[in-house]
Amino acid sequence: MTTPHTFKIGLVSISDRASSGVYTDAGLPALRDWLASAIAQPTWQAIERLIPDDESGISATLIELVDTVGCDLVLTTGGTGPALRDVTPEATLAIADRVMPGFGEQMRQVSLRFVPTAILSRQVAVIRKQALIINLPGQPKAIRETLEGLKDASGKTEVPGIFAAVPYCIDLIGGPYIETHDSVVRAFRPKSALRPIPAEPQKNI
Repeated sequence: MTTPHTFKIGLVSISDRASSGVYTDAGLPALRDWLASAIAQPTWQAIERLIPDDESGISATLIELVDTVGCDLVLTTGGTGPALRDVTPEATLAIADRVMPGFGEQMRQVSLRFVPTAILSRQVAVIRKQALIINLPGQPKAIRETLEGLKDASGKTEVPGIFAAVPYCIDLIGGPYIETHDSVVRAFRPKSALRPIPAEPQKNI
């Protein structure tokens, strides 16, 4: 995939109306802004796609981002409900090598703190080659909550977000070492998997 010091993240917003210009897409900015606040390294690149709710088109986009572009992580938003046009999970499972059910289970646990209809969400996560692909909810608030988790007034985590497990998962499938800002979300790794943080190169004065 990418070098140990750089990595690519695919961001895919899936919406018939946003992709046709009926309204402005909110999914891509929400994903981009949250990742910018959470990832400690400056050397990551977002590869963005805004596409309609078409199963074959979604699958083709995911394949392109992993196989051709070389993304180490792909996050999608939209199309995970029970409506007839919601086909993101089917398109994602169709191109998967392995399924990672724990991500979807935890996202629903987070969302159930707010609405009982969270059980209607069908988010899935899969591995394709050496990339992790995760379907996220469609609303910006839900995107942040499921990635970051829920915290109390003192900032202590009450319900872990899924991104806490993302960096170690990417380690295990041969991807780059991703560090996060603990104030946003603390990436969990066993002690044996921790690596020293490389020193920044000194600037000539």
